[in-house]
Amino acid sequence: MIDLVEKSICNLKCFYSLFLLFLLLPSCEYIEYHPYDVPRRASGYHHINKVNMKRIEALGQNKDTIKFVFMGDTQRFYDETQRFVNHVNKRDDIDFVIHGGDITDFGMTKEYRWIHDIMKKLKVPYVALIGNHDIVGQGKEVYEDIYGDFNFSFIFNRIRFIMLNTNALEFDYSTPVPDFEYMWKFVEDTVGVDHTIVAMHSAPYDEQFNNNSARLFNHIIERYKNPLFCLHAHSHKLMVNDYFNNGIIYYGCDSMEGRSYLLFTVTEGSYWYEVVRF
Repeated sequence: MIDLVEKSICNLKCFYSLFLLFLLLPSCEYIEYHPYDVPRRASGYHHINKVNMKRIEALGQNKDTIKFVFMGDTQRFYDETQRFVNHVNKRDDIDFVIHGGDITDFGMTKEYRWIHDIMKKLKVPYVALIGNHDIVGQGKEVYEDIYGDFNFSFIFNRIRFIMLNTNALEFDYSTPVPDFEYMWKFVEDTVGVDHTIVAMHSAPYDEQFNNNSARLFNHIIERYKNPLFCLHAHSHKLMVNDYFNNGIIYYGCDSMEGRSYLLFTVTEGSYWYEVVRF
């Protein structure tokens, strides 16, 4: 009887050991890509913004009217992002797409890759800002490796698009966010520029923004060459605000979960926009 009990206990131990091993095997993928992973460079995942900005600038020659999409906060909304790409690809009037940040939810390398694997199917080039969720863990380093600089700009049809990192809270105020030195250089550099559009992830007076510097931020934008409007994501809802009562409107897009994007048309110094649902 004792031998039978010992044999049963041994069998149970073997069963549980095999069961635990079975559970662990498929989870290796999750263990490998935890929030504190490090950049893993791979073909097609390096400085995507720089490559696509060149494509955008090449497309912008000799165009009277431009149309571009502003969207953001893809995070874990993979199916919705795929639907977005499919919807945009059915159109033939869009020049490029701006992703307003929060590409990922946890700043993981694999999240960045998953979203880019969807977004790269767009028939038009896209660029992506960094969002506060993209900074989690080693997300800053992953973003730099995959997308490039936190602040960047390009010119399309004599319109300068300035893309800014405004996620001061997630940077712990350890580096200048917003980077006023970067911003100020466009006040004096106006060669080949007739108008300016500024995009960011977090808008002024948001909890992520360094609101001690909000008025200086506005002071610089007011001095850009004919600023048309500003863009932001982050809030997961459609927003239209004149934060500084100066006529420079800040348009906020919904997240991909909301299944909508903003479509802007700019021609001869005027613009209009529409909310497109998919």
